[in-house]
This record gives sequence, C-alpha cells and structure tokens, in this order.
Amino acid sequence: MRTISQRELRNDNAEIMRAVEAGESFVVTRNGTTIAVVRPISDAEVMAGLPLARAGEPADYRSWPRVKTATDTANVLAELRDER
Repeated sequence: MRTISQRELRNDNAEIMRAVEAGESFVVTRNGTTIAVVRPISDAEVMAGLPLARAGEPADYRSWPRVKTATDTANVLAELRDER
C-alpha cells in the first residue's frame, strides 16, 4: 500500500483513481498524519448496498436493510453442512 499526501491526491487524482480501479490501495496523509485509505471497493460491498462505517465508529446494524430469501435458514445451514 503506497503512502501519498493529500496534495498528491488532489494534484494526481485521475492517475490515482486509475490505479485504484486497477486494484491498488493508498494511505493518504496530511502533515504526516494518516487521514484516509483509498482502496477499491469489493463487489460484495457494492452488491450489499450497505452503508460503510468510518474507522472507529460502531456500525448501526439496525439501519441496514433486511434481506429476504426464498430459502429458509434451516435449509441454508443443511446445504452448507453437506458441502463439508
């Protein structure tokens, strides 16, 4: 993971976003202090459509949408156990 300054992120934004799109991650610093991580978002995160929590903040799971499936939990567990 490459470390870049906030200024570098601002000045080379397009190049850095292309690198992120290609799978690279960056730690962003301001005055030598780490302030962010810029990384590709996984397909699972996109598909889930769940809000992303900030570092250090507890996630409020109650606000997440409920997921309904055609299969009940007992059948899912039975299927998983058969795959072992």
